[in-house]
Amino acid sequence: MCGICGFTGQGEPALLDGMLQRLVHRGPDEEGRHQEPGVTLGVRRLRVIDPEGGHQPIGNETGTIWVVLNGEIYNYRELREELILKGHRFVSNCDTEVLVHLYEQDGEEGIHRLRGMFAFALWDRARQTLLLVRDRLGIKPLYYAAQAGDTGGERRLVFASELPALLASLSPRLLRLQAVAQYLTFLYVPGPETLFDGVRQLLPGELLRVVKGRIESRRYFHPESAWREGQNTWQIASQRSEEWMDRYLELLKDTVQIHLVSDVPLGLFLSGGLDSGAILAMMRAVTNGPIRSFSIGYNSDADRSYNELEAARLLAQHFGSDHTEERLSPDAVTLLPKIVAAMGEPFADASAIPTYLVSEVARRSVTVALSGIGGDELFGGYPRYLGTRAAATYGWLPGALRAWVSTSIAPRLPEGSGSRDHLGRLKRFLRDGHAPVAEQYARWITFLPPEWGTEAFTPEFLEQAGSTVQDSSYQSLFHRWPSQEPTDRAMGLDLQTYLPDDLLRMGDRLSMAHSLELRVPFCDHRLLSFALSLPASARFAGWKLKGFMRKALRHVLPSTILARSKFGFQVPLARWLREDLRDMVHDLLSDGAVTRRGYVRPDYVRWLMREHETGSRNFADQLYALLVLELWHQSIGKN
Repeated sequence: MCGICGFTGQGEPALLDGMLQRLVHRGPDEEGRHQEPGVTLGVRRLRVIDPEGGHQPIGNETGTIWVVLNGEIYNYRELREELILKGHRFVSNCDTEVLVHLYEQDGEEGIHRLRGMFAFALWDRARQTLLLVRDRLGIKPLYYAAQAGDTGGERRLVFASELPALLASLSPRLLRLQAVAQYLTFLYVPGPETLFDGVRQLLPGELLRVVKGRIESRRYFHPESAWREGQNTWQIASQRSEEWMDRYLELLKDTVQIHLVSDVPLGLFLSGGLDSGAILAMMRAVTNGPIRSFSIGYNSDADRSYNELEAARLLAQHFGSDHTEERLSPDAVTLLPKIVAAMGEPFADASAIPTYLVSEVARRSVTVALSGIGGDELFGGYPRYLGTRAAATYGWLPGALRAWVSTSIAPRLPEGSGSRDHLGRLKRFLRDGHAPVAEQYARWITFLPPEWGTEAFTPEFLEQAGSTVQDSSYQSLFHRWPSQEPTDRAMGLDLQTYLPDDLLRMGDRLSMAHSLELRVPFCDHRLLSFALSLPASARFAGWKLKGFMRKALRHVLPSTILARSKFGFQVPLARWLREDLRDMVHDLLSDGAVTRRGYVRPDYVRWLMREHETGSRNFADQLYALLVLELWHQSIGKN
């Protein structure tokens, strides 16, 4: 794992110095550079594969092709052996060098043969071409900006693994107000745009080609195409469901095994849920050696309902892992400035707090950790997926009846107090039930209270941000998914948005803040292809989340784990903001502070506080988003 950066055009050592300095945490072990007319490449390396020989940047025998890589190519050994048989000469045993010779052999099409998580830059001197490539699901990040050259000169492209490193090359830095609105709506800024004008990130499965200042891009992987191919496989196959489950277990075992390739100590984030439990089971199936696992829980009796420590402990004992537990208290939120700095941009998924801390704990004893990220999106783990199925059925009722329920019945139900409040979910379902399913789903994954909507923003902000404040792109993605089944469409949308822009972004930044490499077996593209071959009806057992997965694992995991409901990596943030952190909220979100930023109306923020503190509503997400935004502004001011 590494941090990479660079630029086309004339070399500027001071510019590269500044970018590399902001990436030290991603690669504390060594620094590498390559500069020649037309390109400058830089890397900060975390030694994982071939610690002594895998230096970067690395070139071919003639020095005409150079590569810097962030990530891991898990099938590099097979590719290396094949390339050696074809006459290629290697000077190391690292995966980065495989990219050099694979490009020599197959050109850009060699990307399709890679199995792993990666973002890399490749310079081809003969063609005067720079390639930037990101893996299929967006596990590894890569940001870029095109800058105007000197008078009459070519445009320069600058790239980096993280936004702060790229910003070191930008002046002036112009904030995109549309992105601020998106952040307060989704709790993150959706890709490929960023918070800054002119700065973008590569999409998952995207290749960017830069030739003498001309920039072209193409998608080499589309999840929609993988879904179509998978559905054809399902329709053609005649196997019984038991055989499909056997195939799943074999593929999961193979995927976990290939994710264990490492020359340094390795462990697992163990939540006590189905996904991390399945990974632990497969780790034990392929190794008799020690397995280290790490879990986060809570100290306070009031927060015990958020604890998964007992379930994680059960799994650790069952499979014999060397288990470490850490407990959180409200004081952990004092780490918020560090978390904001580690993310490098406003990001308000509160599970960032335990993610940051479990990464810190794990790094004390391992350099690489596996995580269950992706299992919910692939195999149907979120209650909202069942909500889309119910919404499609509910939609058969007359529109007038649904509208009456929305205006006359739903308002009488109590507000939800949290994500596990079933009555609150019913209220939201009935309130939105008059709308098309795509619109309902968009409302379920956004965070502006319906009473306010865009009225939460100041008139001045709305005037400058324009109509893009009301982002309909998610509904477009929902409709574009080739399945007619709403649940398939919801999962397809999450694969392209929530997974890369929230979960994977968070996992990458907060693990790398501690120089820890995080691997995500459920995001392996072969496992993805298998999951996409299952229709929604097969992924669920009736109305049971992850029904297919639970049944497949019935002889693998303890029955108590299989019977557990979806829990999630949750934080008792609602209580913390009402009690322990109340003064912090009022200090950072005072009328003066809110007015100074000019994004939202002070009376909106006061309303959020009043409703939340009295227990009438749970606005922890909305308040936390505003807190993070204020802390981010303060950190930008200092830097």
